[in-house]
Amino acid sequence: MNKIAIIIITYNRPADMLALAMNIEKLSSKKELLEEVIIVNNNSTESYDAVKSFIQENPSTPFKLIESKENLGVSRGRNFAIEQSKAPILVLIDDDAEFQDTDALKRINEAVIENPHAGILAMKILYFQNSQFQLNAFPHKSFEKRKHLQSFETYYFAGCGNIIVKEAFDIAGPFPTDFFYGMEEYDLSYRILDAGYTIKYIADIVLLHKESPEGRQTKSDKLRGMWVNKTKVAWRYLPMPCYFTTAIMWSMFFLLNSKFDLIGFINGWLAIVTIPFKEKRNKVSKLSQEYLNKVEARILY
Repeated sequence: MNKIAIIIITYNRPADMLALAMNIEKLSSKKELLEEVIIVNNNSTESYDAVKSFIQENPSTPFKLIESKENLGVSRGRNFAIEQSKAPILVLIDDDAEFQDTDALKRINEAVIENPHAGILAMKILYFQNSQFQLNAFPHKSFEKRKHLQSFETYYFAGCGNIIVKEAFDIAGPFPTDFFYGMEEYDLSYRILDAGYTIKYIADIVLLHKESPEGRQTKSDKLRGMWVNKTKVAWRYLPMPCYFTTAIMWSMFFLLNSKFDLIGFINGWLAIVTIPFKEKRNKVSKLSQEYLNKVEARILY
């Protein structure tokens, strides 16, 4: 039996965080399996008094609310929260999500035991509103081929809902601290694979995500960060051609989705051309490359 820590980074969504706290309170097997629920308030400007009151009213659930004095971003926030944890199993979920099943802790524990070689387990992510797949949270680009599978090995995971074995995380190292938002999952994934672990999708563990099915309107700077970060990942871990193909393909994606923000486009390319001069390459091992080929990873962009 593995003790579990639920890790949540929250920023300016107190109503969603309160709903998630209520959802966690209803989970079964908490006494046996739940070590702690670590909530990092990422320097929000909205009041979380309702969340604090709920925590005080439910002392049987091991909530631990930590106030950050700055917005640490996604990667640094997760690293900070994980540093506070004592549990061997880390469950990272977004503050606007909820577990579908009350026996989620039991399912997580069983999945970890049944997959001893997996360093990360990816959950099934559905939209809260309609229980349909959230495509951008499905941990493989071949959605139609794999959507009906109960489990499969893959090469990355969605940040909004995942399970990380702490031992694997300690070996692979933390989320990249130079990524404020976007693509940090890919960076960690390649290091998890190089540490000798696999990444596996488990459909029985379901998270309901409140992100709109139409998608959020993303700002240009956020899109640019994703483009630059994905290119950094390609430079760090993948064969050299992937650096160029990723930079070019994502530049097109940026232009289309930023409504042709030419200033952002130029700034993105200025950041990308300096990557080889600032970043060390740590290309994945031959074994990891074979694994990527086996699971049909899309690495060109």
